[in-house]
Amino acid sequence: MKKIFVFCAILLVLLTVAGLTGCGAGKQQQNQNNAETENASAPADTAASAASTPEETAQPASQEPSQTADSKTLVLYFSRTGEQYTVGVIEKGNTAIVAEMIAEKTGADTFEILPADDHYPMTYKELTDVAKREQNENARPAYAGTLPELSQYDTIFIGAPVWWGDWPMILYTVFENNDFSGKKLVPFSTHEGSGLSGFDKKLAAACPDCEILEGLAVRGNDAQNKQDDVRAAVNDWLTGLGY
Repeated sequence: MKKIFVFCAILLVLLTVAGLTGCGAGKQQQNQNNAETENASAPADTAASAASTPEETAQPASQEPSQTADSKTLVLYFSRTGEQYTVGVIEKGNTAIVAEMIAEKTGADTFEILPADDHYPMTYKELTDVAKREQNENARPAYAGTLPELSQYDTIFIGAPVWWGDWPMILYTVFENNDFSGKKLVPFSTHEGSGLSGFDKKLAAACPDCEILEGLAVRGNDAQNKQDDVRAAVNDWLTGLGY
């Protein structure tokens, strides 16, 4: 009778251990199945973050790249020194001064358009005579060097002094020998009374596959002698353009 009691006790212990082991394994398998179901239904970026550190999981799963990160701007300009109307002899061109202000505000690259053969006089009267002759002849003066690769730019500011109510003829050489298609072009001028002088409309005609944005006209005398005022005007204009 004692042997039978001991045998039953041992059998009861074995059955209890087996039952506990089976329950633990079943619960572990159920937890694993639940985890696989949740991961399978989650977005891929969320599933990937499950293996990240706590610092990484605190960040958004994905972020859109900044649109301005790929945007580049260029300032092309033609400028002259020497004797200027109402200003006197200048050592830095009026348009160059404005171009540098634009580049400072926008972070743009700059490129000065220089004549390949600089035959332009340094005295005002003689310069206007040459400019008028080029306009009458519809000349296309050559410029020195090669423009930067324009495909890397979205927006291009283009500036020059007003010569006889028009762009200097060397600018038409630039327009006709480079591909500005698809660009946003922004004209600016320096003058002594003629304003923008239709730079925007003439630019649209020369580069018909471009978007022409609002231009700016600055008096040359102001560019030399009222630079704080000019800088404020340039900044207000650029703010209106989204800079």
